[in-house]
Amino acid sequence: MTLVASLANAFNITSPNGKLDVNIDLDAKGHPQYNITLDGKTMLRNSPLGFTSNIGDYTKAESMKPGEIKPIEENYSLDRIKKSKIEYCANEATVKFVTPDGLKWGVTFRVSDNDVAFRYNISKAKETGSIYIDSEATGFRFPAGTTTFLTPQSDPMIGWKRTKPSYEEEYTVDAPMDAASKYGHGYTFPCLFKVGDDGWVLVSETGVDSHYCASHLSEYKLDGLYTIDFPMQGENNGNGNTGAAMALPAKTPWRTITVGTDLRPIVETTVLWDVVKPLYETENDYKYGRGTWSWIVWQDNSINMEDQKKYVDLAEAMGYEYILVDNWWDNNIGRKKLPELIEYANKKGIDVFMWYSSSGYWNDIEQGPINCMDNPIVRKREMKWLKDLGVKGIKVDFFGGDKQETMRLYEAILSDADDNGLMVIFHGCTLPRGWERMYPNYVGSEAVLASENIFFEQHFCDEAAFNATLHPFIRNTVGCMEFGGCFMNKFMSRGNDKGNRRVTTDAFELATTILFQNPIQNFALTPNNLTDAPALCMDFLRDVPTTWDETRFIDGYPGRYVVLARRHGDKWYIAGVNATDKPIEITLRESKKGETYTFYSDGLDGKPVKTNVTVDKKAPSVKMQPRGGFVVVK
Repeated sequence: MTLVASLANAFNITSPNGKLDVNIDLDAKGHPQYNITLDGKTMLRNSPLGFTSNIGDYTKAESMKPGEIKPIEENYSLDRIKKSKIEYCANEATVKFVTPDGLKWGVTFRVSDNDVAFRYNISKAKETGSIYIDSEATGFRFPAGTTTFLTPQSDPMIGWKRTKPSYEEEYTVDAPMDAASKYGHGYTFPCLFKVGDDGWVLVSETGVDSHYCASHLSEYKLDGLYTIDFPMQGENNGNGNTGAAMALPAKTPWRTITVGTDLRPIVETTVLWDVVKPLYETENDYKYGRGTWSWIVWQDNSINMEDQKKYVDLAEAMGYEYILVDNWWDNNIGRKKLPELIEYANKKGIDVFMWYSSSGYWNDIEQGPINCMDNPIVRKREMKWLKDLGVKGIKVDFFGGDKQETMRLYEAILSDADDNGLMVIFHGCTLPRGWERMYPNYVGSEAVLASENIFFEQHFCDEAAFNATLHPFIRNTVGCMEFGGCFMNKFMSRGNDKGNRRVTTDAFELATTILFQNPIQNFALTPNNLTDAPALCMDFLRDVPTTWDETRFIDGYPGRYVVLARRHGDKWYIAGVNATDKPIEITLRESKKGETYTFYSDGLDGKPVKTNVTVDKKAPSVKMQPRGGFVVVK
C-alpha cells in the first residue's frame, strides 16, 4: 500500500486500512488546501490551510514539500474516557511550505482509519523568537446537501451575572448549512455534520493548553465553507488578547476530523486523546466515583451544615464516594466550621469536593468563595489549606471565555491542584480538549446545557429527552461531561411536590448514568429519594460505575434516540433513551443462547420494571417508550 503519493504540488496520505484519504496541494493562487475522501466519497472538499500573524502571512506558499512518512503505533491506558486501553495506529506526514516572504512553516497530518488530525509547525524566522497568531484560515468545506447538528457560540458577557460564553446553548439538528446561528458568532466545538447519504463528519480540536487560545467554528461562509474563529474581544470582560502568542519554533493545537459512513466512528473515536501527551506526572492516586450534590435540587439555601450532613448521610446510604459542597459555603458554613463537616463526612467514608468561583474581575458573580483561584499566591495558599483539611477535589465555576489568558488559568489551577492532591471539575466553562490525558487530576467539565437548567425552566424538562440523544454523538464523545443528572424527583423542589415537572421516565433517568460519561458523577438525588423513589432504581444507582473499559455504539440518530453499550470490568451495560413520540423496539442481536440479562425498562404505566431474561432461541428485545429508556446489564 502506498502511504503517500507525491506530485509536483500535491500529495496524499492514506489511513492504515487504505479507506480514508487526505490530499494536500496548492490552489491556482498558491494557497495550501486539503480534502478528505472515505471509500472514494468526498467528506470534505478543498479546504484552506494557514494563518496570519504579526510577523507575516502564512496563507500562501511559493513551494510545498512533503516530509518523511512514518507509521504511528502506540498503546496507552487512560482511566477517565470511554475506553481504558487504546491502540492507536495512524500514518503521519509533515508538509513543509515556504511563503513568498521566505517564512517556513508546515502542517503535520495524522491519518487513522476514521480520523484525521493536523496541526501547524512554525519555524523560527531569522532572529525573531516569538509570534502572535491573530487569525487562522483553517477551514472545512463540505459537499452540497450537508446538514448540521450545531450549538451556537454566544455573545460575550451575557447571561447569569455576565458569565457567557459557557458552552450552554441549545442545539439545532438537521439544519441546512446556510442557516445562521442564534448569535451570529459561529458554533461551539464539537460540530457534527451529515454528508447526505454518504456519511458523518465530526470536527473539533484537542491539545489546547496555556500556549494557545481555544477556538470555535465560524458562521457559514460561501460554498460549503466554515473556518476557525478565535475568541471575541469582549470575552472575560475584555481582559486578554484574542489570538495566540508563542515562542518559536512552535506547534499549534490539533484540529480533529472524525469521519464514518455511519455514526459508530463518531461515538467511539479516541482521536482527542490519541494525539496528545501528559503534560506532567503525578504522585497522587486519584479515586473516581459517585457523589451527592444538594444544590441541584435544594439550591443555595441548602448550603448549610445541617443540610450538607443530610447529603453526607445520603451518600453513605447509597455507598457513594463523594459529596459536592456548592457555592456560598464560605458564608453559610464558614471556614472555621468547615473542618467539622469534612470530619463528619470522612468518618462515614465520604470524601469532599468544594466549589469555587474562577475569579472576581471578569464577571459579576457574588457567590463565594471568589477571588481565590485567579490569584497565584491566594490559590496556592487556599489549596494547601484544602489539602490539610482532607478535601479531595474542587469544582471551579464561571470562566466565560476562550482566550489564551483563560487557558493559562485552567492550566494553572490544574497544576497547582495536583501539587496538593486535588482533583478538578470545571463548570460554566469551555470544552475540554484532550485534558483527560494531558492533566492527570482533571476529572470533568460541564460545557453543556446541563441538569441545572432542568431545575430552572419547564422548557428544559420538556427538552431533556431530545438533548440526551445528542450528547453521546457530539459533546460527550470528545470529552468528559459533568452533567449532574439522574433525577428521581418527579418535581424540581425540595418537597418533590411543586416546581418544574420531569417528563422523562425513571428508566430514562437510569439510562443517562450510562450514556453520559464522566469519572466523577454527582447525581441529582435527594434524601427523600431513599423512601419515595422506586427501590429497584435506587438499588441500581448504588452499583452503577462511572469508569469504562470499552464503549460501543449500537443504534440511534441525534435528536431521536440513542443506544450505547459500555463495559466496566467483565460487566456490560446497554442503555438507550427515546426522544420521539413513538415507541422504539431494540433487539439485542449479539446476545447468545444461555446468557442472562437484567432489564430495567418502562412498564405500560410508565413505572420502572426489573426483569431477568435468559436467552433461548430468540434474541431478547426491549421497547423504549416516548421519553423513556432502558438499561440492560449482563
